[in-house]
Amino acid sequence: MMSDHAFLLPTERTDDGIVVVRLVPNPTHPRGGVVVLDRWLIDAIDHTLAEVTHQGTPTGVVLASDSERVFVAGADLAEIDGLSDNELQTYLSCGSVAYQRLAAFACPTVAAVNGAALGGGLEIALHCDALIASAIPPDKKPWRAGLPEAGLGLCPGWGGTQLLPARIDPSIAIQSTATGQTFKANEVPDGLFDQVVPASELRAAALAWIRAHPDAEADRISQRHPRAIDSRNGAEVAAALEATRADLPDSLSATAVRDAVAAGVVEGWHAALKIEQQNLIDLRHTETARARLDAFFAKA
Repeated sequence: MMSDHAFLLPTERTDDGIVVVRLVPNPTHPRGGVVVLDRWLIDAIDHTLAEVTHQGTPTGVVLASDSERVFVAGADLAEIDGLSDNELQTYLSCGSVAYQRLAAFACPTVAAVNGAALGGGLEIALHCDALIASAIPPDKKPWRAGLPEAGLGLCPGWGGTQLLPARIDPSIAIQSTATGQTFKANEVPDGLFDQVVPASELRAAALAWIRAHPDAEADRISQRHPRAIDSRNGAEVAAALEATRADLPDSLSATAVRDAVAAGVVEGWHAALKIEQQNLIDLRHTETARARLDAFFAKA
């Protein structure tokens, strides 16, 4: 059995107590250096954040990626596809626990987004107080950020339906999540990134943001969840949901997104997260999702 220590991600602590947690590829399945949210990484995040907490509350936490190509490319769909419904529920619950450790830190948190942040990769970034992204050089193809699950007949499972409408125009958030549309990094909606800096300045900018916002966590801690749909933005999100209803696709995945958003408005974060995860489990058995997943695997 692998020891807990084997699951610890690399971390660095600055002289003033800010901890940088580095997401790395699975050493037994490196995927060409791409960071993917498989069960190994979920467990590693959980163990590492627990250890950071055990060592005493830091003055800030930066979530960074060791991949040169992505921040986090999303979940491992092949791994998920091989799970039973009960196993997938456990998998999703373990991810929620790991993500909540990040959201529970009593200090400012920043995601240093250096490349593609898709699906669960964007969701973990959205659990942070701020997202600081690297700028796209003129000669480079822009990476993408967003929640593409609906494009595969699925829906988010780690809070995406709740987190995105709290950052950007909720109408855009609902429509993009319900269709699986992602955004070029240089064309993201206002509010998704708190700051965009040259890649060489990303770490320094993340540290500077934390030092300039020493109380950024106060609202998150008082609400006991990351920035999401709640009583303060619920009316705006509900209006956006109604305004976009006629324009959303007539699909089971779009309905699942709409239902989760509505649950967030009425019942709050925890109830909506439960609905998201059950919808994801159910949707993967639909004819649409099965066909799209099979096509995806055939191309991989």
